[in-house]
Amino acid sequence: MTATSPSTAATTGDRRHRPDIEGLRGLAILAVVLYHAGLLSGGYVGVDVFFVLSGFLITGLLWRELEESGTISLVSFYARRARRLLPAAVLVLVVTTIASAYLLSPLRSRAVIADARAAALYVANLHFAAQRSDYLANAAPSPLQHYWSLAVEEQFYLLWPLFVLGSAVWWRRGRGVSATAATVAFVAVGAASLALCIYLTGVSQPSAFFSLATRAWELVAGALVAVTAVHLRRLPRSLAAAVGWGGMAAILWSATQLTTATPFPGVAAVLPVGGTAALLVAGCAAPRRGASLAMSNRVLGYVGRMSYSWYLWHWPALVLPVAVTGRPLSLSVSLALAAASGLLAAITVVVVENPVRFSPRLAARPRRSLVMAAGLSAFAVLVAGLAGSHLPSLVSPHRAEPAAAPPPLAAPPVVATPVAEDLTIRPPAARADDTRLAELARPVTEALARAVAVRQVPSNLDPPLSRAVGDKAAPFVDGCINTYRDARVRRCIYGDTQSSTKVVLFGDSHATQWFPALDGSATTQRWRLESLSKAVCPPAMLSIWSPVLGRAFAECDTWRNAAMERIKSERPALVVIGVARHYDDSYRVKVYGSEWIAGLRRTVEELRAEGIGVVVLGPTPHPKFAVPDCLSEHPSDVPACNEPLSAAISPAGARAERSAVEQAGGRYIDVAPWLCTPGTCPVVVDNLLVYRDDSHLTTSYVRWIAPLLDAVLQESLHLTG
Repeated sequence: MTATSPSTAATTGDRRHRPDIEGLRGLAILAVVLYHAGLLSGGYVGVDVFFVLSGFLITGLLWRELEESGTISLVSFYARRARRLLPAAVLVLVVTTIASAYLLSPLRSRAVIADARAAALYVANLHFAAQRSDYLANAAPSPLQHYWSLAVEEQFYLLWPLFVLGSAVWWRRGRGVSATAATVAFVAVGAASLALCIYLTGVSQPSAFFSLATRAWELVAGALVAVTAVHLRRLPRSLAAAVGWGGMAAILWSATQLTTATPFPGVAAVLPVGGTAALLVAGCAAPRRGASLAMSNRVLGYVGRMSYSWYLWHWPALVLPVAVTGRPLSLSVSLALAAASGLLAAITVVVVENPVRFSPRLAARPRRSLVMAAGLSAFAVLVAGLAGSHLPSLVSPHRAEPAAAPPPLAAPPVVATPVAEDLTIRPPAARADDTRLAELARPVTEALARAVAVRQVPSNLDPPLSRAVGDKAAPFVDGCINTYRDARVRRCIYGDTQSSTKVVLFGDSHATQWFPALDGSATTQRWRLESLSKAVCPPAMLSIWSPVLGRAFAECDTWRNAAMERIKSERPALVVIGVARHYDDSYRVKVYGSEWIAGLRRTVEELRAEGIGVVVLGPTPHPKFAVPDCLSEHPSDVPACNEPLSAAISPAGARAERSAVEQAGGRYIDVAPWLCTPGTCPVVVDNLLVYRDDSHLTTSYVRWIAPLLDAVLQESLHLTG
């Protein structure tokens, strides 16, 4: 972030040095860095602090120039911004792009290169919003994702001088400019932006988070303080000091009490934005008292002076090691990397930032700065292009025959088996009443047998590797899967919402991966389908530890209990349960252990006691690596990414689960034959990519095997009905 000016002077006739602003920058960058390192739950509000400071400082400079000369030199303004922003930004951008090309898989590298182009062209925020990136999530972010905030400020800097000039001069009074007219205009823009921000946070959080239109009110808040600073200096010092302490409390409370579950920015952003504005107001009237004095200490001031470079360096320093190793960083390692990036930032300030920023040669000829800006941007785009040109192709020229889908059943099969009967797809000889299901599964088993011998990634892979990460079922996209700290039971209804046949999909993200199949059945069979899912929260009745939150996962227990009550009150005909089976020791639970089995059995028993049919889906394979990344590294050696069945699934664990589920009166569906041969779990089947990451199935593959699950669910509904 920037939030800087050549002198950090106050504005509108107030030319005093403002050390409290340096301190505020220091506080903001510490909040952001500690949040990303895993120490502050709401430290992301530091970005909002920066936005307010930027609006204050930039508007102050523009307003003072306007009052003194009656106009604004746009060339000089843009030249100053270019000298301040671009040298360090392009340096980090180029270094991160080259490092990503060498360290990451070809697939991830291509994504980073696309991010680099967007960052170099000042549209990173629009780029990440279009990808529906979740800044507050913990899953594989781009090492350049933090450039979104720079893009917001750069877009603001492009438009704001024109708006300031127009709003003041249009209502010119006498020889001067109208601060009142400008204030009215600023309030109108800020109010419209805030309203849009609150609305979009509820319906499209990525758009609200990344857009200038929804963030402009934060910058305008600082701008309002700037144009009224001459009046604010007249406030009683005791009142100003009280306002300052209130602002400090608002920022600190936000940084420590807000979480990734907080709908943000929205209404929640008002607190850190208002707190920052309050501190700026206090500094206008009482710069040497209260919170303003606390913000003026030398340590915070030094940190504030290197805040821009630290912001640039800390994010790739924390993200790239995780992307390379595939493992989350411990808190101690994260803090060490954050500190190292701070040292790198201090060097960057001395070697890059200040020499360019204060260059007499560039300052004397503003157009030279603009030429430099164009050259640096072009250089960043060129580096991204050259890095991309050296990456290997993600596919071979080979084209696979499209997978032949199993035929759908015309009607529910007639069965004479009890509720707990084994419905695993087996060869026709296994049981007479399995004949239709075995015949239905034949295209799948034949395709799996062929897949073991596939060596090249087909050119018509579905989905392509470049789009695999985003190949998510609807609940992942529309906010119907709860995040870590979100314990609310959402109302997510699909299919025929008026149907009397109710089906519920219940579990963690491994339940949600099956949604495309159930959604298809709900549409065809006219079911009312409800999705109840929470990330990393098994539906079995047991408590786990959250390594992400660093504590007992109370939100999981709360959500699960509420979801169970919701299901009992809805009384659906069938509940389909899905769950991941690779919770490791960091979750302080042993999958297939006695606690796990007992918890799963209890879940089934409680639902069956209400007369609700229950189907538990068996484990899906868990490859060792993110499959799209692995295939991008081995486009002509697909078997290198396949997984032996014995390593991907625990037969003994599945048998223990089956026994518990059936004893509780539920049905247990072994889905392994839909994904693996007796020896291997392939990752490419005909032209279908099986996994979008290291465990979740692609929507394409789930839709392909949907007739198998549909047959089982129809049978289950037939029995319970």
